Amino acid sequence: MGQDLSAYLAGEKLYGDDFSPEQITDWFQHETLAQAPAEQSHRNTYRYLYHQLNQRYGFRHLSHHAMRNALVLGTPYGDQLLPIARQLEQITILYAGDVGTDMVHVDGTPCRYVKPLINGDLPFTDGEFDLITSFGVMPHVPNVSHVLGECFRSLRPGGILLLREPIVSMGDWSKPRPGLTKYERGIPRQILRGILRDVGFEIKQESLCMFSVTSPIARKLGLEPYNHRLVTFADAMLSSLFSWNDKYHRIKKREKLGPTAVYYRLQKAA
Repeated sequence: MGQDLSAYLAGEKLYGDDFSPEQITDWFQHETLAQAPAEQSHRNTYRYLYHQLNQRYGFRHLSHHAMRNALVLGTPYGDQLLPIARQLEQITILYAGDVGTDMVHVDGTPCRYVKPLINGDLPFTDGEFDLITSFGVMPHVPNVSHVLGECFRSLRPGGILLLREPIVSMGDWSKPRPGLTKYERGIPRQILRGILRDVGFEIKQESLCMFSVTSPIARKLGLEPYNHRLVTFADAMLSSLFSWNDKYHRIKKREKLGPTAVYYRLQKAA
């Protein structure tokens, strides 16, 4: 990459958020090409693994909100909305690939697919959605501030954004990282919080989650950690206990013992 990444790895700046249009285009093309083979291989085996996580931090708080139109960012599948699908009239999926375009409904609620624009603009009218979900999407987006601003614009007054993103670097992205794309990186917690406030969101809830050892231990026990209520509860307790460890680029073993993601429930003021 040929540039000094020290400020980005220290969590002082967000890599990609200051990219030029040419750099954003390059990022978008790399991400689209890198994810295509995995999408094809997962098509017949895909299973959503975070229902209890979404229930704990997101959906159980929405009972008093009118929900008709929902937007799902960055995934070919809409079944993350299965627990609330019957409350909705339509689900829109914003996705660059083609693997999910044969899905026409989620538990009876019709779906439509829309391709994202390279510059991060969302091709929707102001106030079009009651609910937007973004779960693990922002690591694949260069200009995070702009995209979150577009989410704010696309929500109706009183609308909700559920946002879960990694708050660790995911390694030094100037070097090859097995299982990750070229540019993929987490969002420093303080920077993400600042972006959300600058955009205009009211932060209704901010919860640390996905403790570093939860998944390895649960899987050794044959459990899907975030589809299991008690494991998700234990994860929440550990993440709260180690909330002091929000170091972004974690190298030493003791630095890696902590929550790796943050879950926000955000609202656009009515």
